[in-house]
Amino acid sequence: MNAQIGSMVSAYKPLLSEADDQRLSQMMEMIERNRFLPAPAPQSVFVGDGDYRAIGAEYLGHFVRLGGLRRSDRVLDIGCGIGRMAVPLTQYLDGEAGSYEGIDPVREGIEWCVQNITTVYPRFRFCQVDLAHELYNPGGSLGGHEVVLPFSDASFDFAAMVSVATHLPISEISAYAREIRRLLAPGGRLFMTTFLVMGEDLERPNARPKFTPGTEDGTWYGDPSAPLAAIGFNRNLVENAVREAGLHAERVSLGHWRGIESTHYQDVIIATVPEKLG
Repeated sequence: MNAQIGSMVSAYKPLLSEADDQRLSQMMEMIERNRFLPAPAPQSVFVGDGDYRAIGAEYLGHFVRLGGLRRSDRVLDIGCGIGRMAVPLTQYLDGEAGSYEGIDPVREGIEWCVQNITTVYPRFRFCQVDLAHELYNPGGSLGGHEVVLPFSDASFDFAAMVSVATHLPISEISAYAREIRRLLAPGGRLFMTTFLVMGEDLERPNARPKFTPGTEDGTWYGDPSAPLAAIGFNRNLVENAVREAGLHAERVSLGHWRGIESTHYQDVIIATVPEKLG
């Protein structure tokens, strides 16, 4: 691992004590094994490959360990899909203080979540936002460049965008960052996964996907025939979008897509709202 990447992934101190981390690991294992928790039929899962329960439990760990998710947080899940992140959060968030709102453009996923999660966990709510996307919702009525979500200012403590920015142009990532800044309370955190493409990544034999230059400077395509299937950006483009929205990029954790050791596949950016405005 070169010095630049080594400094990025090792510079952050753990957010949890050893004992709390062990308890979190035990909870993740229990969630993964718990066959009584809601899970859709495998053929209905449109949010990517892999084990539904295992990936959800994995991301619960990332939310807490990297993003500082607290049990009392009010969570916004942008691109909630068919509840893969929501189900493990039902076991983690406090039943009285914590809450969850999931949004997605795919109606079938939202309907499944309402029928199978909200009926059991009423503080977990879901709604469809008819945002246009050429892969997931080509007939959508709303453009992603001026996204406005149906929630009040400063009504969330934690916002998740998992495998969302990896399917959006940088102009739409900027629009989401501005809207998230509006929705997060002071001290709130954004957990966003993305592909941050650096020069040395293009030479790594084990990198997956293999990125090629896109049509705009600093943009990279995993598959030029379907640009939004896996889109990456130069790191400064994403960090500028976050900063210009009024968020502070607090930590970056690089993923193993580039052929390095990491606990997660995509890169993770944690951005925060200042505690005091001014």
